[in-house]
Amino acid sequence: MHINPTWRVLTVGDGDLTFSRALKMKYPELSLVASVYDSEETLRNKYEQHAIDDLYDAKVPVYFEFDVTDTTCWAKLARTFDVVIFQFPLIPSFTSKEAFESTPYSVNTLNRILLRKFIHHSQQCALDPNGPMLSYITSKDVKPYREWNLEGSLVSNLNYHYLGCSPFNIELFPDYKIRNVDRDKHVKDTSGITYVWSTKTELNENHSLQVPEYLGEQYCTMCRVGEFLNEQDKSAHKRSRLHKAMARNETAWEAYLAVENLQD
Repeated sequence: MHINPTWRVLTVGDGDLTFSRALKMKYPELSLVASVYDSEETLRNKYEQHAIDDLYDAKVPVYFEFDVTDTTCWAKLARTFDVVIFQFPLIPSFTSKEAFESTPYSVNTLNRILLRKFIHHSQQCALDPNGPMLSYITSKDVKPYREWNLEGSLVSNLNYHYLGCSPFNIELFPDYKIRNVDRDKHVKDTSGITYVWSTKTELNENHSLQVPEYLGEQYCTMCRVGEFLNEQDKSAHKRSRLHKAMARNETAWEAYLAVENLQD
């Protein structure tokens, strides 16, 4: 993850706030604002160990009850940031069978909606048009995260550009622990990848971003499979169980996009 120490940074959905603390420890002069979905009371009760007080001591502003899908939360911010960071996002578990059955969308689609709205709202409401305007999402390269087709159709029909990705090395951020979204439990530190989007098409500094080969024409982007040697090879893949499962996810996502009314 590339961080310029002169940037103005906003973190969102930072579970126990330990990533924000690790950022501030690594870059003491960084202009940082942190935010989290839970209320302060809920966060203190949920996690025995958290970074609330450390951030207060470091004079880092913290926004509680910040829902990245809610425009009223973003309206509290000024467009003064250079990068907004969402670490290992995942929708919370359903609280009941009734809640699960009441949603018209699959869990795969709901997670994509979360990330799409994050990119849109961060670009429209938080990022300074005079800066690099970077939206970072760090995610795991395993199921179910890699089934969200982050580099494919996540920002379809929106004027944002996928710029590439870079490895996320958690060892560079001491005392940062990936948390379970629902309870006081750490999640296995699976290797992560930071994906980058912007309204702008070019970067003014070297991020060393990679554009994977599987985004090429002779690959299946959503399955990350290829390079296909010929049409027969491609057709065989399309008949595979993997592709059929991913295609069902993509069809459901396209159905959502067909009726979406995403407001600035």
